[in-house]
Amino acid sequence: MKKFEGMLFCTDLDGTLYGDDKRVSKENLDAIAYFKSEGGLFTFITGRVPATTGEIYRLVQPNAPYGCFNGGAIYDGEQNRYLWARTLGEGVKELIDAVEAEMPEMGIQPNTEKAVYFHRENPAMEVFRKGCNLPRLLCRLEEIEEPVMKIVFAHLDVEKILLLAKLLNEHPRACDFDFIRSESWLYEILPKGINKGSALMKMAELLGITPENTIAVGDYNNDVSMIGAAGMGFAVENAVEEAKAVADYITVSNNDHAIADIVDRLDRGILEKNEK
Repeated sequence: MKKFEGMLFCTDLDGTLYGDDKRVSKENLDAIAYFKSEGGLFTFITGRVPATTGEIYRLVQPNAPYGCFNGGAIYDGEQNRYLWARTLGEGVKELIDAVEAEMPEMGIQPNTEKAVYFHRENPAMEVFRKGCNLPRLLCRLEEIEEPVMKIVFAHLDVEKILLLAKLLNEHPRACDFDFIRSESWLYEILPKGINKGSALMKMAELLGITPENTIAVGDYNNDVSMIGAAGMGFAVENAVEEAKAVADYITVSNNDHAIADIVDRLDRGILEKNEK
């Protein structure tokens, strides 16, 4: 039996696998290759959608499906098909209407299985679109024909994001959905009960991996559920305090090859609980 057989390792991307230079280090890539060569399953769970994960998929070459939409779907990159997915209910339009009425400057982006649409543009959405190399698909939510997976809001003034979160969480329909801050300037509406942690457990179920043999690492609020759900939960040194609070272990920062550090610890068996 190989050293990591029966283990599933899921990483976040930005701020975790990627360094601040937006690159994946050779040290991390070599560690991923070694983990897989010893029987481990390595993949990622991200807020991104399949349309924007092609480059990282080809670079990392995960040997398991990956999670996308911040936990709303599990995608088989080899066969280019969804293995599991959840969508938003119709009531989400009431939340969009409230944001449009109260915060007309807020960027609004509906995501579907097929495409990323721009319901309302603003400077933050332009940064998002260009950063992800997305086409400028202008389409209002009510005009989209396919089911919507999540809604992304964006504003470069992070104080506006805090006001948005308050507005959404106080809305009468708030109990029908989940919300997550995926970056300081991004806020999302997800289906009820959907997060990266639920996606990790669903992925483990699909792959026949026991929960205690799952490993997860992340840095931000949207990673907290995944870190907490994993059998071995890691937060990078640069993580927010909420992520560190639920982690079993703290690893090095995203600029110091965090994935390589974790694989090395696993390889040498030097993990101790609550290394915080």
